[in-house]
Amino acid sequence: MSDTAMEAAGLGKRFGRRGGWALHECSFRLPTGRVCAVVGPNGAGKSTLLAHAAGLLAPTEGSLTVLGSHPAAARERIAYVAQNKPLYPQLTVAQTLRLGHELNPARWDASVAERITYENGGLDPKAKVRTLSGGQRTRVALALALGKRPELLLLDEPMADLDPLARHELMGTLMAEAAQYGTTVVMSSHVVAELEGSCDYLLLIGGGQVRLAGDLDDLLAAHTLTTGPVRDLTPHTVVESRTTGRQLTALIRPQGPFSGGPDARATTPSLEELVLAHLRSPEAPALILASARTAAQESAA
Repeated sequence: MSDTAMEAAGLGKRFGRRGGWALHECSFRLPTGRVCAVVGPNGAGKSTLLAHAAGLLAPTEGSLTVLGSHPAAARERIAYVAQNKPLYPQLTVAQTLRLGHELNPARWDASVAERITYENGGLDPKAKVRTLSGGQRTRVALALALGKRPELLLLDEPMADLDPLARHELMGTLMAEAAQYGTTVVMSSHVVAELEGSCDYLLLIGGGQVRLAGDLDDLLAAHTLTTGPVRDLTPHTVVESRTTGRQLTALIRPQGPFSGGPDARATTPSLEELVLAHLRSPEAPALILASARTAAQESAA
């Protein structure tokens, strides 16, 4: 068993001969057993990365391995829920779950799939998929994914069409399943606030490249949010700074001891504050922590 769920080495993807790079020179490592949030603006390359991990795309350059092997070789151990959640519209819910069983006979756990669809979701087993709402189809897609008992679960904006209550309930189910069976979860989302209490690993992608990667707590601890009188922040690394009158608000990476002074406030940022500051400042230097570095990156560090 590999202790690495996903590893990219110089991964790049370009669509068409003259197309731009959806991903370019991406290198990172994701250990097994983590719940990883993949965040970034639209068009950053999040969906492209997950599609590579699912074995649906081939890299233009570099490589990506999952669970210690090529994605195609690990397909039985991977479950992937795409943004459009493709299902057979003419099948009923019961037929869809039966199809999941027949495609994954050695790994299928009917109790999990039925709990998500019937017990907690209240879906009619005889209802055809085409009659379901967007949120109900999401339940069926997640039931298929979790019923497979995957070692690696890839979720591309899985909760986008759910109401807040259903999103909270299904997120709880995902986290409970991951904790019980040691499933590695990689989930992209635009709702950053909902990831903070669920994810312990962060991968921030911008412009097709990795901007932040590593244990979430360590990434947060590496930054300081300071508010107070305008002052010189040299020699610290400034991710973002904004001045209003005589007040300065800045997200920095302290290079040594940091004191904001008696009239300043220095705190650890929230996940949302960290992500938004980096998205607003695409020129800020990348930070790949030791927990997310490949062997080549470690040697170069």
